[in-house]
Amino acid sequence: MKSAEEILQAIKLALPEAGVELVTNPSPAAQHSLLLAPATAMAVAGFLREDPELALDYCSNATGVDWPGKEVTEKVKVTKVVDGAEQVVEETVKRVEPGYLEVVYHLFSMRHKHGPVVLRMRTVNRTDQVELPSFTPVWRAAEFQEREIFDLYGIVFAGHPDLRRILMWDGFEDHPMRRDYVDPDDYEYEPTPHDEVLKRAEQHKAVSGVTA
Repeated sequence: MKSAEEILQAIKLALPEAGVELVTNPSPAAQHSLLLAPATAMAVAGFLREDPELALDYCSNATGVDWPGKEVTEKVKVTKVVDGAEQVVEETVKRVEPGYLEVVYHLFSMRHKHGPVVLRMRTVNRTDQVELPSFTPVWRAAEFQEREIFDLYGIVFAGHPDLRRILMWDGFEDHPMRRDYVDPDDYEYEPTPHDEVLKRAEQHKAVSGVTA
């Protein structure tokens, strides 16, 4: 089977306008992946399925990942005037990297018995720009898994044939796999961990200023 680097080159040759990047994995497994631009992802998916050498006809797994925004500290070199002369000095600066949601697909070829090939797509942010194309029209096995990602992470899959919650109920307003998800003070099932429930409720009262 071709390596991720070789697959990347094949995509660029077949689809020169496709936005695809190699995401390296520094672990001993070295399972590198391909990051797709959402605008051209469907064309790339079609190529990976129909290319005779790859024939990636089966999506075995699709999962979501939440990457909250984070503060990054880095050292940069700047030119400053010191004692009347320009000098290049090193300064420490902080910047905030915005968060995003990510979906990861693992693809195999049943025809050639090879894989996996790992694909990634990322949303613009975690709030109001969370739409990505659905791969269900290309790999039908992605249908329920994309529904689960929609339910638990909040990624909206454009073109999905039946995008609705699959684990939580329709009136549920949050996404439980988000890293900033806050458990409710109580649950609808029994038995509940009563002491932990009381502790959370007291903490919420203290924050909101509610008194008994």
